[in-house]
Amino acid sequence: MLQPNIYHSPLASRYASKEMLHLFSPYYKYLTWRKLWTALAKGERQLGLPITAQQIEALEKAQEDIDFDAITRYERQCKHEVVANIRAYADKAVESRGIIHLGATSCYVMDNTDLIQMREGLTLLQGKIVGVLRNLSQFSSKYASLPTLAYTHFQPAQPTTVGKRAATWLQDFLLDLKDLEFQLETIPFLGIKGATGTQASFYQLFAKDISKVEQLDQFVATEMGFVKPVTISTQTYSRKHDIRIFHVLEGLAVSSHKMATDLRLLSHLEEIEEPFEEDQIGSSAMPQKRNPMRSERVCALSRFVMSLSENPTYTAATQWLERTLDDSANRRLCIPEGFLATDAILNLLLNITASMTVYPKVIERNLQKEMPLLMLESILMKAVSKGKDRQEIHALLNKHALEAVKKRKMEGAEIDLLETLSRDKSLGLSLIELKNLVSEDGFTGISKEQVDKFIKEEVTPVLERYRHLPDVSYRLDV
Repeated sequence: MLQPNIYHSPLASRYASKEMLHLFSPYYKYLTWRKLWTALAKGERQLGLPITAQQIEALEKAQEDIDFDAITRYERQCKHEVVANIRAYADKAVESRGIIHLGATSCYVMDNTDLIQMREGLTLLQGKIVGVLRNLSQFSSKYASLPTLAYTHFQPAQPTTVGKRAATWLQDFLLDLKDLEFQLETIPFLGIKGATGTQASFYQLFAKDISKVEQLDQFVATEMGFVKPVTISTQTYSRKHDIRIFHVLEGLAVSSHKMATDLRLLSHLEEIEEPFEEDQIGSSAMPQKRNPMRSERVCALSRFVMSLSENPTYTAATQWLERTLDDSANRRLCIPEGFLATDAILNLLLNITASMTVYPKVIERNLQKEMPLLMLESILMKAVSKGKDRQEIHALLNKHALEAVKKRKMEGAEIDLLETLSRDKSLGLSLIELKNLVSEDGFTGISKEQVDKFIKEEVTPVLERYRHLPDVSYRLDV
């Protein structure tokens, strides 16, 4: 239960999923530290250091018995989070007190855990991106043939289709998934590198046996689910890895903001709407309002994530020599918040893309309203094919179009451009001929074919790779 007199991050209390919150919880972090200490001790024992099976057993038995009050008490005394945890762990595994953290430095548990959390965080996001891709793929296919008015500069341009527009969103998220997959494949593990990255403490522990140092490094990496540790580091892994990981979060935020902005515009046009629940209230003042709240929240959270993406660049650039501690408090905020906010964005998109409402009649009305203007180029070609001078007809059409638009803006009148043009003998086209031009197929180009090809050749193979993942959905509580 939240304490009403203490600030709580909205990402925890309102937006992020329980799974992502657990991943960045103190419990998960400290449990992972203990798993790292156990893996270190097991490796050291296997390689000949005087550590007993009973000490390993004690570490394993006490792993989940975390006394947070004791940790808090110790940290107040020593002002060192890792040392506080070592002492609290030693209280539960008394016989192992002398071998916990043997040869290691703080970043052994802190950096490796950060990497584990980010890897697991990316895995959680991966499943949700796939869910969004599935939803958008179905939506794009369903509406691949439905004509709609396209805009450039948010001014009427040429027709496209609803499915083609959605496919542009789909394409962005597909690129994000590929970036995420690459990071999951290449995310590093720091391993056991010591105070300055030279592994000197372990070199001494193993009587200057380099092979045993390397074996221990690999053993711990394997125990924690990584292929291998980095070869070169200081006390920390290169903070440029954080930049690369946050690039994935930033990319997702950019794609999400673009799609949500489009939905907000389409909501204004009354063509497509996000879900709106029976008891949902759009405005406390205006009863008629049906605001695109979900899409607006996506934009808000996306801007937050995009702003965070600069943070790791500053940290990487300002690390002094082999290590400085001015990254610690910063990363303690930045990494969890970045993942929690991205998680919240994808939760919203899962909800939105699962049940967007399309209004074909309104879409048709908006398209037909502009169609006479959109078909002027076809009318020009038709007149020229009948022997008219291209430059003269272009000037004539330009004059009538500007007059029609001015009349609509000044008087609110509907554009009757086709009738006006049919009465102009200089054009030489009848009303029937003009209406036939407007109603001809093909004004959306090959939009449908593009969508079908894109989904068949690029989207479906990716979704096939993830067919083992269950469908995911998200219920919006606030």
